[in-house]
Amino acid sequence: MSAERYDLEERLLEYAARIIRLAEQVTRSSAGQHVALQILRSGTSPLPNHGEAQAAESNRDFVHKLKICLKELRETLRWLRLIQRVPLVKKPERVASLLQETDELIRIFVTSIKTAQKNTK
Repeated sequence: MSAERYDLEERLLEYAARIIRLAEQVTRSSAGQHVALQILRSGTSPLPNHGEAQAAESNRDFVHKLKICLKELRETLRWLRLIQRVPLVKKPERVASLLQETDELIRIFVTSIKTAQKNTK
C-alpha cells in the first residue's frame, strides 16, 4: 500500500470519527435524530467504501467504488449544511471545519476518479 493511500485512509478514519462525534451532539428532537442517523450513515460510508476500492477487481470497479465515496461525501455535505442552518447543535460554528474537510475530500475523490478514468482509456 502506498503512503498516499494510507494517508487518505487515515484521513477518512478521522473524518468518520468526527462525524460520529458530531452526530452525538445533535439535539435529541425527532428532526435532530433523523438528521443524526442520516449523517452517521453517509458520513461514515466513505471509509469502508474506500477500502472496497482498494480491493477492486478491475479499474472500472475501482472507479465505481470511488464514485460511491464521492456520492456519500456530497450527501454528507448537505446534511452538515442543514445541521448548521437549523441549527441542530449548540455550537453550529464548529460545523465549519467539518464542512471544509468534506469539501477537500470531495475534491480529492473527483481528482482520483478523473485520473483513474484516464488510465482506463
